[in-house]
Amino acid sequence: MTFGQKIAWDDTILPFQLDASDTRGRIARLDGVLGGILKQHDYPPAVEALVAEVALLTALIGQTIGLRWKLSLQVQTKGAVRMIASDYFAPQNENDVAKIRAYASFDPERVTDGAPFDQLGEGYFAVLIDQGPGTDPYQGITPIAGDSISACAEAYFAQSEQLPTRFALSFGRSTEAGGSEHWRAGGFMLQHMPKASPEMQGGGSGEGGLLVASDILHEDDAENWNRVNILLDTVEDLELVGPAVPPTDLLVRLFHEESPRVFDAQPVRFGCTCSEERVRQSLSIYSAKDIRTMITADGVVTADCQFCGAHYSLDPKTLGFDAVAPEADDS
Repeated sequence: MTFGQKIAWDDTILPFQLDASDTRGRIARLDGVLGGILKQHDYPPAVEALVAEVALLTALIGQTIGLRWKLSLQVQTKGAVRMIASDYFAPQNENDVAKIRAYASFDPERVTDGAPFDQLGEGYFAVLIDQGPGTDPYQGITPIAGDSISACAEAYFAQSEQLPTRFALSFGRSTEAGGSEHWRAGGFMLQHMPKASPEMQGGGSGEGGLLVASDILHEDDAENWNRVNILLDTVEDLELVGPAVPPTDLLVRLFHEESPRVFDAQPVRFGCTCSEERVRQSLSIYSAKDIRTMITADGVVTADCQFCGAHYSLDPKTLGFDAVAPEADDS
């Protein structure tokens, strides 16, 4: 992909509704957000692509849910990429931006030149919703299935929420005039409007008995859902990434007969919530014996944030332990 400078609709999420087909959705365009996420680590290309996909899914799903605080996506597998974690922090005030962060843990010796999804193994895809202090967090899990992480996300919504959901994503490196290279991503999320949850008996017709849209929707609902999916199938990768086509224009091109309505776009940025206070809280669970094993030759305890690269250096005495205390059995 080759095009010029930052575009007005970069790093935004546009909510919409298709009134004629009882469908809601989001269009996301990410540019600087991906740059902020991916520059923190020197990932192999396949791992970069997986992190970019999860970040894009996080933007689309996070903006769909009426969050007060945080949505997290997690991919845990036995493959070369052991974990991908991402967070979407909802805006705290009406004019604030949403924030996204993500990172991956992987085994460099096992990563291949194959397709990104091939770097994953047996495992699960999880959605976690935290509405803040005083509330119980929610967690939903579905097995790794299909041929992409977006397929896992579709399976999650069908299985855990019984909401037919479709993603169409495009992401990769782009080259600006002048030679600068960076990541861009864009995508659609379609979701059938929620109604009373049907009583599902037994397994679904999808991989491993997972539910799919045809198990949930029937008659007019099924016809509407099939129609909007056929229309989405006509979208091109370059349209999704969006250097020339604004999200509103793309929405009209694809769904002009579905009575589309758009709502206010939500800006999103790369952001992290790590702090020295949070590091201290995380270290508070360790014993004096454990802390002594963490003390460096310089007599400090260090910690690095995997999301944003922030480095923290703490005096063990401020953690309640003496750096030069003699070894002792704290058991």
